[in-house]
Amino acid sequence: MRIFECGTLVPGCQWHTRADGDAEIVRRAVEHLRTDHHEQAIRESMVENVKARIRDESRPAAA
Repeated sequence: MRIFECGTLVPGCQWHTRADGDAEIVRRAVEHLRTDHHEQAIRESMVENVKARIRDESRPAAA
């Protein structure tokens, strides 16, 4: 299982999502950024930042 925690990208945000594949996590994260953080345009750099922060759930988050 893979996990993305939005707080690693947007400090203070507690939202997170889990999925088997990174593509589904990216899709959910983009939707979250649009709806909860009011991002109108999701740049490729933002998608790359999300991808860089996806990790295996069993691996601890970097401090």
